[in-house]
Amino acid sequence: MLRKTLLISMVVTFPLGAMAQPVPLTGLYVGAGFGANDMMNEHFVNSTGTATHASLESRVGMIGVTSVGYALPMGLRFELEGAFRSNEFTHGRDFGFAAGAGGVEKKYGPMFNVLYDLSSFLPPTAFAPYVGVGVGYQWAKLTNFYLVGGSGFPLVRSNDRRSAIAYQAIFGGAMPIGGVPGLAMTLEYRFMGMGSRDYDVATTLAPGARTTFGKIRFGNDFNHALLIGVRYNFNQPPPPPAPAPVSAPAPAPARSYLVFFDWDKATLTDRSRQIIKEAADNSTRVQVTRIEVNGYTDTSGTPRYNQGLSVRRARAVQAELVRDGVSQDVISIQGFGDTHLLVPTGAGVREPQNRRVEIILH
Repeated sequence: MLRKTLLISMVVTFPLGAMAQPVPLTGLYVGAGFGANDMMNEHFVNSTGTATHASLESRVGMIGVTSVGYALPMGLRFELEGAFRSNEFTHGRDFGFAAGAGGVEKKYGPMFNVLYDLSSFLPPTAFAPYVGVGVGYQWAKLTNFYLVGGSGFPLVRSNDRRSAIAYQAIFGGAMPIGGVPGLAMTLEYRFMGMGSRDYDVATTLAPGARTTFGKIRFGNDFNHALLIGVRYNFNQPPPPPAPAPVSAPAPAPARSYLVFFDWDKATLTDRSRQIIKEAADNSTRVQVTRIEVNGYTDTSGTPRYNQGLSVRRARAVQAELVRDGVSQDVISIQGFGDTHLLVPTGAGVREPQNRRVEIILH
């Protein structure tokens, strides 16, 4: 019950104020998080390599994570992470006697993660979810570890450190902080596992008895964690300027370009790249302060799917504009799904003129 209370309380206290609509991650970012780590019972492994019933229980401990990553335009991102976890042992189970235990297990090491942002597949909300997997290497250090029998005499002691391959799954989401472009709060659940390890131990069966030295093997180490953190994406464009007052002079007429897509596709054709190149070149010949990239679909899919497809099309055009020399700071993207049809149709109609992205130069 204590573990559940600690983990759930992190979710309840996650700050929800001052949030804005999410902006897709692009390029370099850094992040950090802190939270609670629940280490599952660690089983001992016998000489044949089989896990025994004997195991160690521990208290909910802490976890800290720092990371640096790079996000691609289509939602895929890569991340290098450094993590630290710490849990205190409390007692043993299924030893055949009343076993007590103490000491701390500290785990730390690097992980390489691959993550994917799910925002383009979901309706627009302030919470931008993502999923990921990771692999890496972790060290597990026993600090003042001991195992005692019914008499309270320490039978086994160790201060050894061992390492093993580790892996993890990540489920999380980000909420932008209004007024600070690129800054967001994050909430994550992580499951991490690492392989078995052999530790050097000192064994003394009774007071005054001879101490012998040997090894014990801990089985797989499984951990559940909840973290609250912050993330900062470099080179994010500033918030759009406030609308001009009514009395202001009329702005110069905007120039627009239409890029069309094949059915159910977000990939660019050679003709599409020519149009985007023309828009990019013209943006350097006139005084352009802002470029809108708006994605649309026909009505042949569900509204939720069409919303995500329109965002993916807009991101593809944005990435091509950047490749053609346009600064990403002046580009804003938005998906409108199957709304604002160029050719009005009923539901379920594959209309080529509606499968488009509009580039507007302001």
